[in-house]
Amino acid sequence: MSESPFTDLDRPPLSEAALNRALVRPGGLWSGVTVVDRAGSTNADLAERAKSGEREGAVLIAETQLAGRGRLGRVWNAPPRSGLTFSVLLRPDVPQLRQGWLPLLFGVAAASAVRRVAGVDVRLKWPNDLLVGERKLAGILAERVETGAVVVGMGLNVSLRADELPVGTATSIAIELGDRAKSDSAKSDRAEHEEPAEGGEGQPGSMDERAHGTDRDPLIRAILREIESHYRDWQSAGGDADACGLRAAYQASSATIGREVRVELPGDRILTGTATGVDAEGHLQVGGRTLSAGDVVHVRPAS
Repeated sequence: MSESPFTDLDRPPLSEAALNRALVRPGGLWSGVTVVDRAGSTNADLAERAKSGEREGAVLIAETQLAGRGRLGRVWNAPPRSGLTFSVLLRPDVPQLRQGWLPLLFGVAAASAVRRVAGVDVRLKWPNDLLVGERKLAGILAERVETGAVVVGMGLNVSLRADELPVGTATSIAIELGDRAKSDSAKSDRAEHEEPAEGGEGQPGSMDERAHGTDRDPLIRAILREIESHYRDWQSAGGDADACGLRAAYQASSATIGREVRVELPGDRILTGTATGVDAEGHLQVGGRTLSAGDVVHVRPAS
Protein backbone atom coordinates (compact mmCIF):
# COMPACT_ATOMS: atom_id res chain seq x y z
CA MET A 1 0.00 0.00 0.00
CA SER A 2 1.40 3.41 -0.96
CA GLU A 3 1.94 6.03 1.69
CA SER A 4 -0.90 8.52 2.03
CA PRO A 5 0.06 11.96 0.69
CA PHE A 6 -1.48 13.48 3.81
CA THR A 7 0.70 11.74 6.42
CA ASP A 8 3.15 14.67 6.39
CA LEU A 9 1.06 17.84 6.49
CA ASP A 10 4.16 19.98 5.97
CA ARG A 11 4.57 18.29 2.58
CA PRO A 12 1.16 18.40 0.86
CA PRO A 13 0.66 16.76 -2.54
CA LEU A 14 0.58 18.72 -5.77
CA SER A 15 -2.75 19.07 -7.57
CA GLU A 16 -2.59 17.89 -11.17
CA ALA A 17 -5.90 19.58 -11.97
CA ALA A 18 -4.83 22.93 -10.52
CA LEU A 19 -1.51 22.87 -12.38
CA ASN A 20 -3.21 22.11 -15.68
CA ARG A 21 -5.68 24.95 -15.15
CA ALA A 22 -2.83 27.34 -14.40
CA LEU A 23 -0.34 26.30 -17.08
CA VAL A 24 -2.08 24.74 -20.07
CA ARG A 25 -3.61 27.27 -22.44
CA PRO A 26 -4.22 27.60 -26.19
CA GLY A 27 -1.02 28.59 -27.95
CA GLY A 28 1.10 27.94 -24.87
CA LEU A 29 4.06 25.59 -24.64
CA TRP A 30 2.69 23.25 -21.98
CA SER A 31 0.34 20.65 -23.44
CA GLY A 32 -0.39 18.75 -20.24
CA VAL A 33 0.87 18.21 -16.70
CA THR A 34 0.82 14.72 -15.18
CA VAL A 35 1.49 14.21 -11.46
CA VAL A 36 2.20 10.64 -10.31
CA ASP A 37 2.75 9.32 -6.80
CA ARG A 38 5.95 7.57 -7.81
CA ALA A 39 8.15 6.92 -10.81
CA GLY A 40 11.39 5.14 -11.52
CA SER A 41 12.80 8.05 -13.53
CA THR A 42 10.66 10.88 -14.90
CA ASN A 43 13.17 11.33 -17.73
CA ALA A 44 12.98 7.67 -18.73
CA ASP A 45 9.18 7.54 -18.48
CA LEU A 46 8.72 10.71 -20.51
CA ALA A 47 11.24 9.50 -23.10
CA GLU A 48 9.06 6.43 -23.66
CA ARG A 49 6.07 8.68 -24.19
CA ALA A 50 8.12 10.75 -26.66
CA LYS A 51 8.88 7.63 -28.70
CA SER A 52 5.14 6.99 -28.90
CA GLY A 53 4.54 10.44 -30.38
CA GLU A 54 3.78 12.50 -27.27
CA ARG A 55 3.34 16.19 -28.09
CA GLU A 56 5.89 18.82 -27.16
CA GLY A 57 5.16 20.43 -23.83
CA ALA A 58 4.26 17.35 -21.80
CA VAL A 59 5.30 17.67 -18.14
CA LEU A 60 5.72 14.70 -15.81
CA ILE A 61 6.07 15.28 -12.06
CA ALA A 62 6.76 12.49 -9.57
CA GLU A 63 6.05 12.94 -5.88
CA THR A 64 8.60 10.18 -5.28
CA GLN A 65 11.32 9.13 -7.72
CA LEU A 66 12.79 5.70 -7.11
CA ALA A 67 15.53 5.61 -9.73
CA GLY A 68 16.37 9.23 -10.40
CA ARG A 69 19.50 9.85 -12.42
CA GLY A 70 21.88 12.75 -12.63
CA ARG A 71 24.82 13.32 -14.92
CA LEU A 72 27.48 10.60 -15.07
CA GLY A 73 25.01 8.04 -13.67
CA ARG A 74 24.72 9.66 -10.25
CA VAL A 75 21.67 8.77 -8.16
CA TRP A 76 19.17 11.45 -7.11
CA ASN A 77 16.78 10.48 -4.28
CA ALA A 78 14.67 12.41 -1.79
CA PRO A 79 11.79 11.73 0.65
CA PRO A 80 8.26 11.89 -0.82
CA ARG A 81 7.01 15.42 -1.63
CA SER A 82 10.18 17.02 -0.22
CA GLY A 83 11.25 18.40 -3.57
CA LEU A 84 10.28 18.97 -7.17
CA THR A 85 11.20 16.05 -9.41
CA PHE A 86 9.96 16.59 -12.93
CA SER A 87 10.76 16.33 -16.62
CA VAL A 88 9.53 18.17 -19.70
CA LEU A 89 9.37 17.05 -23.32
CA LEU A 90 10.65 19.48 -25.93
CA ARG A 91 10.93 19.21 -29.70
CA PRO A 92 13.20 22.16 -30.52
CA ASP A 93 13.13 23.43 -34.09
CA VAL A 94 16.70 24.74 -33.99
CA PRO A 95 20.01 23.37 -35.33
CA GLN A 96 21.21 20.42 -33.25
CA LEU A 97 24.54 22.15 -32.63
CA ARG A 98 22.70 24.80 -30.62
CA GLN A 99 20.57 22.40 -28.60
CA GLY A 100 23.32 22.09 -26.00
CA TRP A 101 21.85 25.31 -24.60
CA LEU A 102 18.75 23.50 -23.32
CA PRO A 103 20.09 22.48 -19.87
CA LEU A 104 21.63 25.94 -19.47
CA LEU A 105 18.36 27.59 -20.48
CA PHE A 106 16.56 25.38 -17.96
CA GLY A 107 19.03 26.46 -15.27
CA VAL A 108 18.61 30.17 -16.01
CA ALA A 109 14.83 29.83 -15.86
CA ALA A 110 14.78 27.78 -12.66
CA ALA A 111 17.29 30.01 -10.87
CA SER A 112 15.26 33.10 -11.73
CA ALA A 113 12.04 31.48 -10.49
CA VAL A 114 13.57 30.26 -7.21
CA ARG A 115 15.08 33.69 -6.51
CA ARG A 116 11.73 35.36 -7.08
CA VAL A 117 9.45 32.90 -5.26
CA ALA A 118 11.72 31.73 -2.41
CA GLY A 119 14.10 34.67 -2.13
CA VAL A 120 17.15 32.38 -2.25
CA ASP A 121 20.25 33.59 -4.11
CA VAL A 122 20.78 30.78 -6.61
CA ARG A 123 23.76 30.60 -8.96
CA LEU A 124 24.61 28.23 -11.81
CA LYS A 125 27.47 25.76 -11.96
CA TRP A 126 28.27 24.69 -15.51
CA PRO A 127 26.66 22.79 -17.05
CA ASN A 128 23.68 21.69 -14.98
CA ASP A 129 23.70 22.47 -11.24
CA LEU A 130 21.97 25.14 -9.20
CA LEU A 131 24.02 26.23 -6.20
CA VAL A 132 23.56 28.30 -3.09
CA GLY A 133 27.09 29.26 -2.16
CA GLU A 134 28.92 26.02 -2.92
CA ARG A 135 26.04 23.74 -1.92
CA LYS A 136 23.91 22.00 -4.54
CA LEU A 137 20.24 22.89 -4.57
CA ALA A 138 19.21 21.24 -7.84
CA GLY A 139 20.48 19.20 -10.74
CA ILE A 140 19.43 19.12 -14.38
CA LEU A 141 19.70 16.29 -16.90
CA ALA A 142 18.95 16.70 -20.62
CA GLU A 143 18.68 13.61 -22.81
CA ARG A 144 18.09 13.32 -26.53
CA VAL A 145 15.37 10.93 -27.64
CA GLU A 146 14.88 9.42 -31.08
CA THR A 147 12.48 11.38 -33.31
CA GLY A 148 14.29 14.61 -32.45
CA ALA A 149 12.82 15.13 -29.00
CA VAL A 150 14.75 16.22 -25.94
CA VAL A 151 13.69 15.40 -22.39
CA VAL A 152 14.97 17.74 -19.70
CA GLY A 153 14.58 16.79 -16.04
CA MET A 154 15.22 18.53 -12.75
CA GLY A 155 15.48 17.50 -9.13
CA LEU A 156 15.10 20.51 -6.79
CA ASN A 157 15.46 20.18 -3.02
CA VAL A 158 12.64 22.13 -1.39
CA SER A 159 11.79 21.06 2.18
CA LEU A 160 14.56 18.54 2.92
CA ARG A 161 16.04 18.77 6.40
CA ALA A 162 19.76 18.47 7.00
CA ASP A 163 19.48 14.81 8.05
CA GLU A 164 17.61 13.98 4.81
CA LEU A 165 20.17 15.38 2.37
CA PRO A 166 21.73 12.73 0.12
CA VAL A 167 25.23 14.23 0.53
CA GLY A 168 26.83 16.79 2.80
CA THR A 169 27.44 19.17 -0.09
CA ALA A 170 23.71 19.51 -0.86
CA THR A 171 21.17 21.98 0.51
CA SER A 172 17.46 22.80 0.25
CA ILE A 173 15.30 25.90 0.13
CA ALA A 174 14.07 25.17 3.67
CA ILE A 175 17.64 24.92 4.99
CA GLU A 176 18.67 28.16 3.29
CA LEU A 177 15.63 30.04 4.60
CA GLY A 178 16.24 28.59 8.06
CA ASP A 179 19.88 29.69 8.00
CA ARG A 180 18.84 33.15 6.89
CA ALA A 181 16.24 33.34 9.67
CA LYS A 182 18.92 32.46 12.24
CA SER A 183 21.22 35.11 10.81
CA ASP A 184 18.45 37.73 10.86
CA SER A 185 17.57 36.76 14.44
CA ALA A 186 21.20 37.10 15.53
CA LYS A 187 21.43 40.54 13.90
CA SER A 188 18.18 41.56 15.60
CA ASP A 189 19.47 40.40 18.98
CA ARG A 190 22.67 42.43 18.54
CA ALA A 191 20.69 45.54 17.61
CA GLU A 192 17.97 45.10 20.24
CA HIS A 193 19.54 47.49 22.74
CA GLU A 194 19.81 50.18 20.05
CA GLU A 195 16.45 49.96 18.30
CA PRO A 196 13.38 47.82 19.07
CA ALA A 197 12.85 45.11 16.47
CA GLU A 198 9.52 45.06 14.68
CA GLY A 199 7.82 41.66 14.63
CA GLY A 200 4.80 40.24 12.89
CA GLU A 201 3.93 38.17 9.90
CA GLY A 202 5.79 38.79 6.69
CA GLN A 203 8.98 40.04 8.39
CA PRO A 204 12.23 38.62 6.95
CA GLY A 205 12.95 35.20 8.41
CA SER A 206 9.43 34.70 9.78
CA MET A 207 7.62 31.38 9.73
CA ASP A 208 5.23 32.90 7.16
CA GLU A 209 8.12 33.58 4.78
CA ARG A 210 9.64 30.12 5.16
CA ALA A 211 6.26 28.45 4.55
CA HIS A 212 5.80 30.50 1.37
CA GLY A 213 9.29 29.72 0.14
CA THR A 214 8.82 25.97 0.51
CA ASP A 215 5.36 25.77 -1.09
CA ARG A 216 5.98 23.61 -4.15
CA ASP A 217 2.90 24.75 -6.07
CA PRO A 218 4.00 28.35 -6.75
CA LEU A 219 7.56 27.13 -7.28
CA ILE A 220 6.71 24.68 -10.07
CA ARG A 221 4.35 27.18 -11.70
CA ALA A 222 7.03 29.87 -11.69
CA ILE A 223 9.72 27.53 -13.00
CA LEU A 224 7.59 26.25 -15.88
CA ARG A 225 6.51 29.77 -16.84
CA GLU A 226 10.12 30.94 -16.86
CA ILE A 227 11.15 27.94 -18.99
CA GLU A 228 8.38 28.70 -21.46
CA SER A 229 9.41 32.35 -21.77
CA HIS A 230 13.10 31.60 -22.31
CA TYR A 231 12.38 28.67 -24.64
CA ARG A 232 10.06 30.75 -26.83
CA ASP A 233 12.66 33.52 -27.15
CA TRP A 234 15.45 31.03 -27.88
CA GLN A 235 13.41 29.22 -30.54
CA SER A 236 12.36 32.49 -32.17
CA ALA A 237 16.05 33.39 -32.44
CA GLY A 238 16.80 30.07 -34.14
CA GLY A 239 18.74 28.88 -31.11
CA ASP A 240 21.05 31.92 -31.20
CA ALA A 241 21.82 32.45 -27.51
CA ASP A 242 23.29 35.90 -28.11
CA ALA A 243 20.35 37.19 -30.15
CA CYS A 244 17.80 36.19 -27.49
CA GLY A 245 19.94 37.27 -24.53
CA LEU A 246 20.32 33.77 -23.13
CA ARG A 247 24.13 33.73 -23.09
CA ALA A 248 24.25 37.07 -21.25
CA ALA A 249 21.66 35.86 -18.73
CA TYR A 250 23.55 32.62 -18.15
CA GLN A 251 26.89 34.33 -17.64
CA ALA A 252 25.34 36.86 -15.25
CA SER A 253 24.03 34.00 -13.08
CA SER A 254 27.10 31.79 -13.33
CA ALA A 255 29.01 30.69 -10.25
CA THR A 256 31.66 29.07 -12.49
CA ILE A 257 32.79 31.91 -14.74
CA GLY A 258 35.72 33.76 -13.21
CA ARG A 259 36.57 30.86 -10.89
CA GLU A 260 39.57 28.58 -10.83
CA VAL A 261 38.22 25.16 -11.77
CA ARG A 262 39.33 21.59 -12.11
CA VAL A 263 37.58 19.77 -14.91
CA GLU A 264 37.50 15.97 -14.99
CA LEU A 265 37.42 15.00 -18.65
CA PRO A 266 36.67 11.68 -20.37
CA GLY A 267 39.61 9.31 -20.33
CA ASP A 268 40.63 10.24 -16.77
CA ARG A 269 42.14 13.53 -17.95
CA ILE A 270 42.21 16.61 -15.74
CA LEU A 271 42.22 20.25 -16.86
CA THR A 272 42.76 23.14 -14.47
CA GLY A 273 42.47 26.83 -15.16
CA THR A 274 40.21 29.85 -14.97
CA ALA A 275 36.72 29.57 -16.44
CA THR A 276 36.38 32.64 -18.64
CA GLY A 277 32.95 32.20 -20.23
CA VAL A 278 30.68 30.07 -22.38
CA ASP A 279 30.77 30.16 -26.17
CA ALA A 280 27.94 30.46 -28.69
CA GLU A 281 27.07 26.77 -28.25
CA GLY A 282 27.10 26.89 -24.45
CA HIS A 283 30.51 25.20 -24.12
CA LEU A 284 32.70 26.20 -21.18
CA GLN A 285 35.92 28.07 -21.91
CA VAL A 286 38.81 27.23 -19.59
CA GLY A 287 42.43 28.24 -20.01
CA GLY A 288 42.12 28.83 -23.73
CA ARG A 289 40.26 25.56 -24.33
CA THR A 290 36.59 25.02 -25.11
CA LEU A 291 34.85 22.11 -23.38
CA SER A 292 31.58 20.50 -24.44
CA ALA A 293 31.56 18.03 -21.53
CA GLY A 294 33.29 17.50 -18.21
CA ASP A 295 32.72 17.37 -14.48
CA VAL A 296 33.59 20.76 -13.02
CA VAL A 297 34.94 21.28 -9.50
CA HIS A 298 35.24 24.82 -8.16
CA VAL A 299 38.69 25.20 -6.62
CA ARG A 300 38.61 26.95 -3.27
CA PRO A 301 40.95 29.95 -3.02
CA ALA A 302 44.04 29.32 -0.91
CA SER A 303 43.57 30.69 2.60
